[in-house]
Amino acid sequence: MNQYIDGKIVDITRFPSPNPKIELKVITYLSNGLRVKGMLAEPIGEGEYDGFLYLRGGIKNVGKVRPARIAQFAAEGFIVFAPYYRGNQGGEGNEDFAGDDREDAFSAFLLLKSLPRVRGIHIFGFSRGGVMALLTGIKFPETVSVVTWGGVSDMSLTYMERKDLRRMMKRVIGGTPQKFPERYQDRTPLYQLEKLTAPMLIIHGAKDGNVSVEHAYRLERRLRVIEKPVEAWYFNEFTHYFPPVVNRKVVADLSKWMKSQRK
Repeated sequence: MNQYIDGKIVDITRFPSPNPKIELKVITYLSNGLRVKGMLAEPIGEGEYDGFLYLRGGIKNVGKVRPARIAQFAAEGFIVFAPYYRGNQGGEGNEDFAGDDREDAFSAFLLLKSLPRVRGIHIFGFSRGGVMALLTGIKFPETVSVVTWGGVSDMSLTYMERKDLRRMMKRVIGGTPQKFPERYQDRTPLYQLEKLTAPMLIIHGAKDGNVSVEHAYRLERRLRVIEKPVEAWYFNEFTHYFPPVVNRKVVADLSKWMKSQRK
């Protein structure tokens, strides 16, 4: 008998919101028997909304979930949940860069699905969250849409490009792509895209130095080869981070795109 249920909420704490129309809560939920934390943002009032699974980038304190960002997406008319991933901000376990910690995204999907006001779930991944979003979209065929923004799609490519991340990647993955190709392949959703049923939107800055635009090209190419629905928005002048005014416009545009994919 299963002693725990993935996605089950075990604690809720209110959190101050930057937007009076959006309620924020820190949620403790179960993932593989671990108590993991994340942030929930909901429009105040009645009514059903599309669910929005926000998968952050970075690792540990780099790329932490920002309440203002989560509230920004909720203000577009979504119920947003953003897992912190295991081992972060009081959660149990250890983050391992799209290894076992992908289960925290899977359990977060189930958590959103269990909320009575949520009708269908979209998945959004930023940076390293890109692989998490793809792996989660592959896992759950009922996903309405998947969006990656500056998203990683190939973990070996990240190792090659990011000399500053190599020590961390060797520590959490156990070695280099040469030594453990199968571990890097397991973290690279490009090899499993046949199983993806949701339409895909790729957003990437061509001057991105954190996650090169090659990640987006590889993902788009592969999806087109296997004839999956994909749209790509490339921004030639931008890096990993878009200027605030452009950022707001892209948030509004991708939200509109998501809602137009509703099954």
